[in-house]
Amino acid sequence: MRFSWSSFLLLILPLTACSPNVSKTATTAQTNIQPLVTGAIPDRDPEKLQRQYGKLAAYLEKELGIPVEYKPVTDYTAAVTAFKVGELDLVWFGGLTGVQARLQVPGAEAIAQRDIDENFHSVFIANKNSGLKLIQNTAELQQLKGHTFTFGSESSTSGRLMPQYFLQQAGVQLTDFKGEPGFSGDHDKTIKLVEAGSYNAGAVNEKVWQERVKNQEVDLNRVQVIWRTPTYYDYHWLIHPQVQQRYGKDFVQKVQNALFKLNPQIIEQKEILDLLAASKFIPTQNSNYTQIEAIGREIGKIK
Repeated sequence: MRFSWSSFLLLILPLTACSPNVSKTATTAQTNIQPLVTGAIPDRDPEKLQRQYGKLAAYLEKELGIPVEYKPVTDYTAAVTAFKVGELDLVWFGGLTGVQARLQVPGAEAIAQRDIDENFHSVFIANKNSGLKLIQNTAELQQLKGHTFTFGSESSTSGRLMPQYFLQQAGVQLTDFKGEPGFSGDHDKTIKLVEAGSYNAGAVNEKVWQERVKNQEVDLNRVQVIWRTPTYYDYHWLIHPQVQQRYGKDFVQKVQNALFKLNPQIIEQKEILDLLAASKFIPTQNSNYTQIEAIGREIGKIK
């Protein structure tokens, strides 16, 4: 048989098609995918937020098969604005900020919450030298009149919106406090201000309080819980509609599935859930936050 160079070339062409250059091109295409950018309202110490959402971003990147980044923001308003202009795709909002952001982005969806977020509570804490006593029912909130009081962020659901709502239901107005009420900025600062005696009392996210007590970061000889609010819907994940154009129509479901899949039996995933003070994530929807929207409009936080 006579050797044919043309036949030889035909044989090696399929091999060159599978050369390392093609794999490199595929890898490059993968890295060129625009990352999913996650964020969260800064409701506690920034270093703790970086740790918990950094770990979650790494988990989501593995589950979704696309780059995922966590981008910190300076305050609650910045989180809402970043979502509005499309700089953040997936954000952990409180009830109020979630509604504020969603109303500015048609098609935005509340897609998941922790199992504790459908029955959430705030606690009122007081300095033990303030003379304030344990409150047995809403009517006894009247004893706060004439005392100094601090909320958390002005846009916090658990640190301002719902506490102010319950106070008003009990006939306590902001003008009834001694001096102007404070707005500390976050729950950790509220705890420290009341513990130090800078304010007689304050409103705090119950889960943050419990976590700080568990970690022995609160001096219980100086500050105590005097009241626990009734329940309300609070924190949730809000996703921007732009993700469907970028990653496909089924992407929202993929994100939900990844969040619901977090398993406390797997050590790495349990750490993420523990950092987020959750045992699991469950579905939620926009309509769950109608009460929050109504109260937000009532006190002027939603127009």
